[in-house]
Amino acid sequence: MGGDPLLDQQLPSYPGADGLIAATHGEAVVLRGLTKRYDGRAVVDDVSLDVPKGSFFGLVGPNGAGKTTTLSMVTGLLRPDAGRAIVAGADVWSDPATAKARMGVLPDGLRLFERLSGAELLSYLGRLRGMPAATVQSRADELLRVLDLEGDSTKLVADYSTGMRKKITLAAALLHSPPVVLLDEPLEAVDPVSARVIRTVLARYTAAGGTVVFSSHVMALVEALCSHVAVMAHGRVVASGDIASVRGDAASLDDAFMHIVGASDVGEGGLEWLGSSPV
Repeated sequence: MGGDPLLDQQLPSYPGADGLIAATHGEAVVLRGLTKRYDGRAVVDDVSLDVPKGSFFGLVGPNGAGKTTTLSMVTGLLRPDAGRAIVAGADVWSDPATAKARMGVLPDGLRLFERLSGAELLSYLGRLRGMPAATVQSRADELLRVLDLEGDSTKLVADYSTGMRKKITLAAALLHSPPVVLLDEPLEAVDPVSARVIRTVLARYTAAGGTVVFSSHVMALVEALCSHVAVMAHGRVVASGDIASVRGDAASLDDAFMHIVGASDVGEGGLEWLGSSPV
């Protein structure tokens, strides 16, 4: 499916967009000048970023830094005011059908078809993508087994725990074997067992050549999993690169993050009343 002429008229074009697509052979995701404003304030402010193919890429930043808004524009859930997002060689906003076929998405707070079972949900989503029924069945069975959902495959999604919901959504994101997976807080409120399963599956995915982009507030998790990281603050990317270069001489990525975003440690003074006997 080609681009929508009306969409191209409404969305400000980024100079050299065609050349940008042609130059993305080594990158899974390329952002140039991505911008989103609310009430005149730039929530995402001229963000440009390159995500190498096969990388495990973390997007980190304080609350309100613009991470979720950025991912929403990259995945086509939110229209940017300016700039371009290229995913696996396809422009997300001028060729959305191609771009969305090449990505798997796990957004934060995704609403699911709760009156379907886990197995039915995967079957339904696979057929929506036009996949052959036999392929959908085979891949769904394997994903349910690997993600430890096989015993709950006939249970309604409405009865799934938070961890199970995250896992079935990840299964849906991986079902069509996309080259890029974008995840917003994939391990938020997930129990340790489910979190470990998800981490293992994502590590296997990148080892096979896939690219993962995910946002997180947990620096230790990003440092343990990711090969690359971008730090956002006030809607801008303030640092980006492989983990070692962003960490620099700091003892940990958490320490480097605090320095990069200009945050200070909690002071020792004050709050002397904490822990004292009640009046």
